[in-house]
Amino acid sequence: MSIPSVTELTLLKCLWRQQPLSARELHEQAEDELQWSYSSTRKTLDRMLDKGMVAIDVVHGVNVYRAVLDKVETLAAFAHDFGCRVMEMDAPLPVNMFTGSKLVNDTELAELEQLLHDWPADKE
Repeated sequence: MSIPSVTELTLLKCLWRQQPLSARELHEQAEDELQWSYSSTRKTLDRMLDKGMVAIDVVHGVNVYRAVLDKVETLAAFAHDFGCRVMEMDAPLPVNMFTGSKLVNDTELAELEQLLHDWPADKE
């Protein structure tokens, strides 16, 4: 799995909270964090569509986006990359560092812990 960029992750987090969303709705939800123009949101969504991170559907004549990437798997890839590349750790990150996250619930936290624990060496 390719790891989304920080801006791609911002849009994915919006979709994981609520989907489907139009490009305009995504832009409005991410505007404070990204501080960029609507056209930049559209270009990023087009790249994400090309990469298979999001899918597009038409609802009532409006293009809407939904996340294709699984939230927990994507977060596990980020955490694994951070642990290995940034922190130079051989062991998985402790799951308690995610406690209190607004992004994952208890079930997802347990799934994240399992994914990090079972991460195969060939996924690097």
